[in-house]
Amino acid sequence: MDFMRRTLLKGAGAGGVVGALLAAGLLRPNQVFAAEWNAGAFEAKSIADALKAIGGAGTEGKDIQLKVPDIAENGAVVPIEVTVNLPNVQTISILVDKNPLPLVASFNFAAGTLPYVRVPIKMGETSNVRVVAKADGKTYSVAKEVKVTIGGCGG
Repeated sequence: MDFMRRTLLKGAGAGGVVGALLAAGLLRPNQVFAAEWNAGAFEAKSIADALKAIGGAGTEGKDIQLKVPDIAENGAVVPIEVTVNLPNVQTISILVDKNPLPLVASFNFAAGTLPYVRVPIKMGETSNVRVVAKADGKTYSVAKEVKVTIGGCGG
């Protein structure tokens, strides 16, 4: 009983301190979590604008492994798996050429982490899926066509 009381008091005290810091404006989580947000890239309407906003397509990336189905039975859930076998990978971005908003995902990696991503994406129609990776200040990309039988992006 005494242990539960202490836990409750600690939680209430910590919540009060965080609430006071938020109210005073000393703690601003929106600045921390959205500091690296690339709004221009995610709002781009064309593949050229999206590629420009993330730093270009770069050279062909032979060290990028893209696993994606040749035919997606449902465009609402297309599984994508990306592994980049390059040193010092900073970002991996996934784009779909014919989607209304081509940039569907972008991931930042800290030094020494495994550059691997597995994520389901939406595709509106048959299109190329592009992966752009930045490593050591250079940009590499790879693309593969995926045929969609049932649309996922408004289709």
